[in-house]
Amino acid sequence: MNTTLASAPNLTQRPPRSPRVRVGGYVILARVLDKGRAELAGTAGEYKYNNPIDRHWFRFTGITPEALKVELAKDKGDGEILTWVAKNAPHQREAWEIQHWSAYHNERGPDGDVETLEFFVGRVGGLSKTREDMKTWFDYLDLDDHVTFGGKA
Repeated sequence: MNTTLASAPNLTQRPPRSPRVRVGGYVILARVLDKGRAELAGTAGEYKYNNPIDRHWFRFTGITPEALKVELAKDKGDGEILTWVAKNAPHQREAWEIQHWSAYHNERGPDGDVETLEFFVGRVGGLSKTREDMKTWFDYLDLDDHVTFGGKA
C-alpha cells in the first residue's frame, strides 16, 4: 500500500529504531511504529510489521495491528499515537505495569526448550562467531540491524 507519510522511515536505507527505545515507557513500540509506517509507505524492505516480537506489545495493550495501522495511515506522530493508545487500549495499564513489562522484555532471552536456544544461537552465529555477549532477543535484533546495514559484528 504506498501511502504518503511524512513520518515514514525508509527501512531499505536504515533500520527501524531499536526495540529498546521507549515510547510512553513501552519497549518495542517505537520499532512497531517505524515498521508500520514504512509498510504503509512501501519502504519496509525486509522488515515485517506484526512479527513475533511486535505481537508481545499488541497482546499487552490489546490494540490490534490493524487498528494501529489505521491510525498510522493518518500520519500521526509518536505522541499522537501514544495518546490514541492510552484512550483505546482494551488493556489499560498503570505506569508501573508498563515499566515492569518493558524491563522484562528488555532482558528477555531465549528461554525454556533446547529448540529455542538452538534457534537463537544459530541466528547470532550467522551474524558473528565471536560475540559471546549476545544474551537477549533485543541484543540479537540490534546486532542484526547493525550488520544488515554494513556494520561489523
